[in-house]
Amino acid sequence: MSATGIVSFETTQPDIEESAVAPDKLVEGHPQQRSENYHTSADERFFSGFWSSTPGKWHVNYTGEEEFCHLLEGEVILTDAEGNESRFKTGDRFAIDEGFTGTWETVVACRKLYVIALKG
Repeated sequence: MSATGIVSFETTQPDIEESAVAPDKLVEGHPQQRSENYHTSADERFFSGFWSSTPGKWHVNYTGEEEFCHLLEGEVILTDAEGNESRFKTGDRFAIDEGFTGTWETVVACRKLYVIALKG
């Protein structure tokens, strides 16, 4: 039995969602995404789990949230609104600040561990 307040990803059944990128956000490709959310806090302001995507590129806008990512597989490029690129590959860890606007491109099918905190 787990201690109260502890969520083990090994024993918890995730909430799973599979979807395509919304057409109004799509830049190129036909990326398919899968979210495996293992934990949502009681106040619904903190989330953690795994996310994966097939190749493609789409617009992202981090309004009201921050995210930590550990890329477990694949390669991605995040490009800000000014055209500056950050490239990440398997094993890399990074955070996305609230207010980031740009694109997410999955170059090689990816899978990441995510932690999202809603702000405000």
